[in-house]
Amino acid sequence: MRIVRLQSRPLLTALTTLVFVLLLAISPAAQANIGETIILRCTNGKSLSGFSQHAYNEALKELNADTEEYSGCSSLIREAERAAAAGGRGSSSGGQSTAGPVAVTATPSERQAITHALHRGPHAVKLAGGAINPGVVRVNVASALSSLPTPLLATLAFLLACLLLVAGGALRNRVRARRSD
Repeated sequence: MRIVRLQSRPLLTALTTLVFVLLLAISPAAQANIGETIILRCTNGKSLSGFSQHAYNEALKELNADTEEYSGCSSLIREAERAAAAGGRGSSSGGQSTAGPVAVTATPSERQAITHALHRGPHAVKLAGGAINPGVVRVNVASALSSLPTPLLATLAFLLACLLLVAGGALRNRVRARRSD
């Protein structure tokens, strides 16, 4: 019996070591998802406070283009990051910015340009020696053909060659039929 117990201890030790190694491997993976956690909290309108600077940086790195474009989470994460750096608590208003909009006044030349653009309407703009008319799409056969994929162009050329062969054969048969009359 004593031999059986001695043999089971190395097995138990190996099993314990294996479990410990697996737990260590899983632990960094759980910490790596902190950026995703911040993004999910932002998209669900929850508070972004209480995270480290590294966590906010990870969230900004993991932020995909759609989420950034349609949710404004990048600005909210940056705001929470600045608040955490300043010793604040981050964005605690449910993911909404607490700062009001900042009024930006246009310079007189910018106001004049805006007024001019509003009253001018859609007129042609001269650019690189040519005129560009808003709302006008010019169709060019060369550009339409050059934008087609090469296999499609090859197929069209083959069909055109076949059509010419059939038309040429029919024309030849007509000419021979008239000569034989």
